[in-house]
Amino acid sequence: MTEHETRDRWTRATEIVGVFLLSITAVLTAWCGFESSKWGGEMSIAFSQASSARIQAASAEGEARSAEIFDLTIYASYVEAVGRGEDELAEYIRARFTPEFEVAYVEWVADGQVERAPFAREEYVPDGTEEAEELNARADAKFAEALENNQRGDNYSLLTVLFALVLFLTAMSQREIAPWVARTLLGLAAVVAVIGVVILATFPVKI
Repeated sequence: MTEHETRDRWTRATEIVGVFLLSITAVLTAWCGFESSKWGGEMSIAFSQASSARIQAASAEGEARSAEIFDLTIYASYVEAVGRGEDELAEYIRARFTPEFEVAYVEWVADGQVERAPFAREEYVPDGTEEAEELNARADAKFAEALENNQRGDNYSLLTVLFALVLFLTAMSQREIAPWVARTLLGLAAVVAVIGVVILATFPVKI
């Protein structure tokens, strides 16, 4: 085989590998763009859900404060009635304690009224408090999820840059340059492409 034939075979091989790399990389780049867009959408949804949960939590916290103010008002009236010796009125008011406050009041009395008032007891949980805590926890979780989704989208976007480098190196290898330079560029493009594919395989997929 003559040197010219050998050179031609290397040129054809380089062209075939180059076309293959260009085709595969173009598909992978499009896939990364698609995944980046999908994770960006998931980020927006999670941020929206976090915001909604925060609003609901604020509403529940307002409900809990209103319930506490009601209990404070009723308890103040009860204490006044007891102080004046109006037992019948005191019992009438006592019957209107909310279930949440009644539990705390009973435990407070049973323990010798150590605290200044039943409101300091851990048993006292105004209506809406637990809901507010759950909603705040949900908001925190969704916010963290949104940040994670944002990072995933960024990772896919960065990977498109890596594949763009593969396209650049492959395109340069197809130019009229010294054969050894073309092969070097093509080999480097193949290495970068393999690295990109390995990294891509570790990323979560969203369809």
